[in-house]
Amino acid sequence: MRLGFILGEAWTGLRRNLSMTVSVALVTMVSLLFLGIGLLSYQQVQTMKGYWYDKIQVSIILCNATSAEAACSKGAATDADRAAIEKQLDAMAIVQERDFESQQEAYARFKEQFRDNPLVQSTRPDQLKASYRVRLKDPQQYSQITSTFQGSPGVEKVEDQRKVVEPLIDLLSTLTVATIALAGVMLVCATLLVATTIRQSAYSRRRETGIMRLVGAGATTIQAPFVIETVVASLIGAALATGLLWSVLAWFVGQKAGQLVILGGIAVVDQGDLWRVAPWLFLTALVVSLLTSLVTLRRYLRV
Repeated sequence: MRLGFILGEAWTGLRRNLSMTVSVALVTMVSLLFLGIGLLSYQQVQTMKGYWYDKIQVSIILCNATSAEAACSKGAATDADRAAIEKQLDAMAIVQERDFESQQEAYARFKEQFRDNPLVQSTRPDQLKASYRVRLKDPQQYSQITSTFQGSPGVEKVEDQRKVVEPLIDLLSTLTVATIALAGVMLVCATLLVATTIRQSAYSRRRETGIMRLVGAGATTIQAPFVIETVVASLIGAALATGLLWSVLAWFVGQKAGQLVILGGIAVVDQGDLWRVAPWLFLTALVVSLLTSLVTLRRYLRV
């Protein structure tokens, strides 16, 4: 098998079917672009989970004199109620640390947060509620805190910050799955286009392949140029997708958006994350083009 001859045939095929080669490269680029976005989105979601879940706290809100909930029918939480709560918290292995915020401390924080709001002037410290802020070793076990303290003497309610964070994470996870699913659909389209391209190329070169058969060329020699053409076009598509993703991320970082305020200062994906994703894009392009080529050639180019 002459390598030079095979490469020459592949180059001739690429030039002869330039429009189809460009089509394969572009469809592959779009497919892998969606796949890359999906993989980068997955990394972002994992980063968000690690950041937020490490900071999530469960708040045990205590009754004050004005609480209207049924659990506070006996009035504000007493020192005995607080002592019982602290004893239970200290005995729970899942608790990493606990902090108590008194009504005065809650009032000071309230004044700082809403210092420009006229409501501050009409609010008294005893109208705010003391609370325990509990950080867990495993935030997934927050339900144990809720079930233990909800309805306990002196406890108005138990608030879990996961209820605020999880809807955003769930939304991003759903978008990630949708993007990867769309990438899968586009890869199917790319596969069909590759198969069509090979079939047309094989038909247009049936005379050459017939002559090669007559002179005793083996199956590998005849099929290799078609495979190389397809692989080259697909890898060009992978390179274009990677370049486009890199350009977008470079612009994003250039806009000093490395940390988004809306995400609480969480670092977002950048070019470093792309270099971990790029090999998968090229590998996907290589595998899809190879498998499609071999299956199609086996059917339409019988040797």
